[in-house]
Amino acid sequence: MAILTFYFLAFSFLCNLSTLPVLTNAVSDCGGSCTTLNDCAGQLICINGKCNDDPEVGTLICRGGGGGGGTCQASGNLTCNGKSYPQYRCSPTVTSSTQAILNLNDFSEGGDGGAPSECDEQYHSNSERVVGLSTGWYNNGSRCGKMIKITARNGKSTTAKVVDECDSVNGCDSEHSGQPPCGYNIVDGSQAVWNALGLDSSVGKVEVTWSFLPDEHQLVCVMSYS
Repeated sequence: MAILTFYFLAFSFLCNLSTLPVLTNAVSDCGGSCTTLNDCAGQLICINGKCNDDPEVGTLICRGGGGGGGTCQASGNLTCNGKSYPQYRCSPTVTSSTQAILNLNDFSEGGDGGAPSECDEQYHSNSERVVGLSTGWYNNGSRCGKMIKITARNGKSTTAKVVDECDSVNGCDSEHSGQPPCGYNIVDGSQAVWNALGLDSSVGKVEVTWSFLPDEHQLVCVMSYS
């Protein structure tokens, strides 16, 4: 009887093992599913539920240059709080559907933007649909005042006015509120931009596409969108 009892207990233990959850490595590579920043391997970051290049670090693992037309190579590195960040003086070619990462930015006084916006030396409230562009796209201020169209993955679009540069070269100082240089493919959008696109601003970063509007549409869009 003792032997039978032993085999019964052993069999029950093995059967119960088959019902236990299997522990797996949650770290994902490019394109892998993710819900938190820790779900992605190496320097990748979770964007729209998928592991992708981190625009702040400037990794080129997944895209090899960021898409949107052409590649952009780092021109140097800037060390900030013991961490090295690539510096970019270029951005991918602007097309009718330019791929970018939309960041949440506060352009008001005391906000993320630090100093007043470069284009007009003014602060802008969170209720204004305004954006800053990476250094290459900003193009020495030639895009100041331009209206752009931004489209999110949910299909919603909105327009916004370019008022600032998302500096891809300089950072880690008071002018930039201590923040490191931007990536090469960043559109910094105000809370109003995120609201108009129906996006959850707590995410902080999402993939979008954008384009410049024709000059003849610039004033019309300013007046027709609330």
